[in-house]
Amino acid sequence: MNSLELVESFSEFKELKSIDRTTMQHVLEDVFRAMLKKKFNTDEHIDVIVNIDKGDVQIFVNKEIVADGEVEDQNTEIAYSDAVKIEPDFEIGEEVTEEFTFGDFGRRNILSLRQNLISRIMELEKDNLYKVYKERIGEIVTGEVYQVWKKEIMVLDDEGNELLLPKSEQIPSDYFKKGEAVRAVVAKVDMRNSSPVIILSRTAPEFLERLFELEVPEVFDGLITIKRIVREPGERAKVAVESYDDRIDPVGACVGMKGSRIHGIVRELKNENIDVINYTNNNQLFIQRALSPAKITSVEINEEDKRAKVFLKPDQVSLAIGRGGHNIKLAGKLTGYELDVYRDGEVDIDDVDLEEFADEIDSWIIDELKAVGCDSAKSVLELGIEDLVKRTDLEQVTIEEVFRILRAEFDN
Repeated sequence: MNSLELVESFSEFKELKSIDRTTMQHVLEDVFRAMLKKKFNTDEHIDVIVNIDKGDVQIFVNKEIVADGEVEDQNTEIAYSDAVKIEPDFEIGEEVTEEFTFGDFGRRNILSLRQNLISRIMELEKDNLYKVYKERIGEIVTGEVYQVWKKEIMVLDDEGNELLLPKSEQIPSDYFKKGEAVRAVVAKVDMRNSSPVIILSRTAPEFLERLFELEVPEVFDGLITIKRIVREPGERAKVAVESYDDRIDPVGACVGMKGSRIHGIVRELKNENIDVINYTNNNQLFIQRALSPAKITSVEINEEDKRAKVFLKPDQVSLAIGRGGHNIKLAGKLTGYELDVYRDGEVDIDDVDLEEFADEIDSWIIDELKAVGCDSAKSVLELGIEDLVKRTDLEQVTIEEVFRILRAEFDN
């Protein structure tokens, strides 16, 4: 392999991997110098000229002219009789510059040189990839599914770089096949065994925020600010938005005409229910908005404990809690308060407060039922066993026993 072939091959590699020209030139020069230093024990008398554009490397060895018979180091000195063969006007003490050819290296050294170049460029590429994606954390990337495993999938970006989307960062209903396009946000970048590992996420709040920026021009332009986002990936999300321009309705702009803007986001998130609400510094009002679509009668806030009592009409309780308890859980995260739901309105004289069953039902079970808005016997029975299993952390066997106790009250 000659110098032209060697440098051309790495010039192509540079183009593919986007390593900048100056860095590539320094790498080539360093690797050649290291090889020459090994051969001559020094590189002080050697000039290495790298021309990336032409794919060429020239090596010049400078030797001092000494009198015949006084050459001590053939690598750095040349006899006068040999020097005048090159140029008759040379004199002792001057320097002779000779071009060093790749043929003088030997085949084994050239192969070693190539290996060193590959190694150095691979290191550079890893460092470059790490830096590029470190700066892209929080950005959306689009790639192609290359490999599907049980715990993660491998995605290739436009330049063929490998990105990982773990199962834990996928929406529960996500299903990908090889060759499919996938969008996700860059969650983090780690170095493992000197190689960058780029982790993507479709469950992070930042993914939803970037999708809003793509679909809603006012968000992208900064006219509407997303203040907070909370998600139960694939189930429900709540987004608090604010506009600094009184002429812009932030909720209306995010949802779009007949839901045109929000629909694209919902489809991307596998039909995740998205509530867009107006942000406010008024905590009572913010809690009311956060529990949408339920209509709140009143709110009592305890700032010390960061808890809030929310009073609703009986027919609004299930709306406030939501399927699987997602609505009230997300409202709590969005507002920063622990929300306790209470039924408001007329009292059913035939109903019985749950506290009346304290001698038969453990207090922690009663507290768990109250947390989902069930403060009376009938309110528990109206929800049903299946709903309570979803909304609470109680075992089905426990709920069935509670139902047995409460039904006995009304059967007597």
